[in-house]
Amino acid sequence: MLQLLAVAGYRSLRDLVIPLDRLNLVTGPNGSGKSNLYRALRLLADTAQGRVVTSLAREGGLRSTLWAGPERISRAMVQGTQPVQGTGRRHPVSLRMGFAGDDLAYAIDLGLPVPPCGAFCHDPEIKRECIWSGALRPSAVLVDRRGPLVRSREAGGSWAILKQDLAGFDTMMTHCADPRHTPEMLLLREEMRAWRFYDQLRTDAAAPARLPHVGTHTPVLGHDGADLAAAVQTIREIGDDAAMDRAIDDAFPGARVTVDHDNGWFEIGMQQRGLLRPLKAAELSDGTLRYLLWVAALLTPRPPGLLVLNEPETSLHPDLLPPLGRLIARASERSQVIVVSHASGLIDALQSLPECRSIVLDKQLGQTVLADAEGFGAAWTWPSR
Repeated sequence: MLQLLAVAGYRSLRDLVIPLDRLNLVTGPNGSGKSNLYRALRLLADTAQGRVVTSLAREGGLRSTLWAGPERISRAMVQGTQPVQGTGRRHPVSLRMGFAGDDLAYAIDLGLPVPPCGAFCHDPEIKRECIWSGALRPSAVLVDRRGPLVRSREAGGSWAILKQDLAGFDTMMTHCADPRHTPEMLLLREEMRAWRFYDQLRTDAAAPARLPHVGTHTPVLGHDGADLAAAVQTIREIGDDAAMDRAIDDAFPGARVTVDHDNGWFEIGMQQRGLLRPLKAAELSDGTLRYLLWVAALLTPRPPGLLVLNEPETSLHPDLLPPLGRLIARASERSQVIVVSHASGLIDALQSLPECRSIVLDKQLGQTVLADAEGFGAAWTWPSR
């Protein structure tokens, strides 16, 4: 489980360290940085897939995603007695992301390439990667990457060179993970690859979830919900179908979800009280269909280590938010869950749970800060270049 999440230099996240629990709720006013935190988490996950540089390119490149304010914000700037202005830069341009888990911690530091760099002079370059155990100190580092050089700690404490010419756009997570030399990195990479994100579950008239599809065993709902019927049927056969029935009845008393399958084609249906036939997915309201998608996603027979939900309340009637909160709470029994939301109904439902950690974000001179940071001492140190 992730204990801390750290981001520095990414958009409004100038230097943010967040403590995490089993169930986490991220809230805050519009523009406080909730979406930036979600996107930073996705970038961090892309590191394990070897896509962090291309993902930054889709956001406009490193220069477009860097913190746009001054390198240092003084107390006088915060108090308003000194204007916010830039000064001479003392540290290199850097975008850093990292986390600390129960056993291992990981950090990546991206910067600008050193000229001459040809046509790719705007391409971000990975300057440092590090995996360590416990508090960051030289003896705790297990795998270390500085520029093109990657080293791993051997049993006796000496260093073994894994690679001396790793390209600046390649991460050690995809090029140096080895069960014999770097088992820690291999374990961490596979855990990160299993992180699951949902923020694009479509419910419009042309949404894939409204159409019949060829069904195969689907223990994990697709990111767009196109395989909803197969995912529901998979829960029926190898998952907790009783929990699914309870979740449906919690939101729609007396209703039941069905799956019609004809010659390999699957189609979702919903039998509701008072109707003589089940309604097909094409007939369901946006809110009803979205709730069914969340049921399929959250009751997955293969729960991930980390499940991140971005504004799951979209299209849902306020009456459906308490049942969704209970569904999320159940999912947190099997996965660590991070929910980003600004819906008061869902926020109230989750904050009423004793196991929920509420993370309230705020803006201060353009930077995202924790609104309730008093009393929290962030035990996090960035690896130096």
